[in-house]
Amino acid sequence: MGVDPRQVLAGVLTVTMFVMLGDMIKRDHFDTVQPAVHDTNKVVESTIASVAKGADGPWKEDGLTLKPCWKKPVFEEAVESLGYVTFSLTNGPEYHVSQIADAVVVARQLRATLVIPDIRGSEPGDRRNFDDVYDVDKFITSLDGVVKVVKSQPKISARNLAVVKVPNRVTEEYVADNIEAVFKTKGNIRLVTYFPSVNMKKDKEKTDTDSVACLAMFGTLEPQTEVREVVDSMIDRLKTLSKKSNGQFVAIDLRVDILEKKGCHKNGGSGSKSCYSPQDIAFFLKKLGFEKDTTVYVTQTKWHSSLDSLKDFFPKTYTKESIMPMENKDKFLNSDTTEFEKVIDYYICSESDVFVPAISGLFYANVAGNRIASGKTQILVPADIPGSNAAPEEFISSYVTKKNHFAYACFC
Repeated sequence: MGVDPRQVLAGVLTVTMFVMLGDMIKRDHFDTVQPAVHDTNKVVESTIASVAKGADGPWKEDGLTLKPCWKKPVFEEAVESLGYVTFSLTNGPEYHVSQIADAVVVARQLRATLVIPDIRGSEPGDRRNFDDVYDVDKFITSLDGVVKVVKSQPKISARNLAVVKVPNRVTEEYVADNIEAVFKTKGNIRLVTYFPSVNMKKDKEKTDTDSVACLAMFGTLEPQTEVREVVDSMIDRLKTLSKKSNGQFVAIDLRVDILEKKGCHKNGGSGSKSCYSPQDIAFFLKKLGFEKDTTVYVTQTKWHSSLDSLKDFFPKTYTKESIMPMENKDKFLNSDTTEFEKVIDYYICSESDVFVPAISGLFYANVAGNRIASGKTQILVPADIPGSNAAPEEFISSYVTKKNHFAYACFC
């Protein structure tokens, strides 16, 4: 029996992508947080929302929603397509936005047609259509005039298709030096994005690709209607449970499997940390002044005994399993893939009143970008706090305090 070269290609790509992901998990760290020395004359930057007074305690008011600084980079004249760019979305929505940005930048520069990607999970054969998760019409409409998009992949023989690895946040120079010649020879390319770094700090100088990347990252992806309705229902439930804090709640990216891979349940050590345990987070929030009745959402799907230490401090701590409507659980929690769970977490963390990343990495970085754009800048980066308490503004993400996130190149 002959072997379909596309199946071989898919297997190689899947293995390659997860080896890359494993390497990233080992090396990323939070920026070191140094608690500030209080100066009564210091005025906190206007980009950080002011601390709410009185009974609200550590809660902050949202800042203003920022407006896009970029103009849609449409071609002035119709461009004839010279071939196709194909790719797959992998590893969750925090990677999806970056993979889409790279694909759009490459396809536009090559004057190629972009094929709407499929979504691949961690297991061979774990594959979903784009519109199972995302709004396909929104995606196509947002890129109208920027790059030609088609829904289905054409039949392309293996000899006319080159697999090309590109670094995240690919530049025009990289495309010109490493991709254009391959594209001209083969006529079609399949992109695989790798991540030399998982931070999203903006470049010191704006580049010609920024407007394309800004549109791709912040203007193309929205969950499809059913997913959006589940996210909204869960957020409404969390707000209902938060009556004593005016409907405000904390979302924490805390996944036990990742914590175990990083060794975050071990005590001791010093210096920069890549993650914090449930007990670490409990102490952190308590020292910042969050009350016992604070409503807390964690991205862990089902309850794990390690979360008990967090629940001891904050009894109103919930997972997806405990707040998702019963009628949605079969499809979104009990399916054979975790893609829906990842998307739900991504949007809840982007829209919560406070976001605490217990795990460093691209989820934190790209959720931070969404929150900066919407004015939800209360992103509290954990740290081991000496003493009994501290002010929340001392632990606002440096992406916000230094205005160095790529989102600040896109919004103003």
